Amino acid sequence: MHEASAMGTVAHVIQLAVAPVFLLTAIGTLLTVMTNRLGRIIDGARGLEGRLESALPESVAGIHAQLATLSQRAKLINRAITLSTVAALLVCTVIAILFLGDFLRFTITIPVAFLFVTAMLSLVGALLSFLREIFIATVNLRIGPH
Repeated sequence: MHEASAMGTVAHVIQLAVAPVFLLTAIGTLLTVMTNRLGRIIDGARGLEGRLESALPESVAGIHAQLATLSQRAKLINRAITLSTVAALLVCTVIAILFLGDFLRFTITIPVAFLFVTAMLSLVGALLSFLREIFIATVNLRIGPH
């Protein structure tokens, strides 16, 4: 009977952990999008730096301005990636505490609540940085010949 009770407890903990696991999937998807954007920013900066060597003197200032914008975007997306990763680590810690609390029989309410709220605040910061990067990218969007 003791083994059946333990299995029921483990099943309950797994049920509690399902929502944070889905959250991890969403954060992972966000991280993929953000790292792809960072890669494109880096590629764009490298392309501009390559053009800088052979650029006419009158276009050098414009290239430097574009590089400054790309640098600002890279810093914002890097912050978003960092905060998203912190959020994912905190969610992983929540999942671990759910299991450890059950097996070691300690109260998990306060640590889980604190870690989850901290994870959500980190995710909010990441999304705000990501949104700011998108705003900068669209303000500086150039379509067509210039």
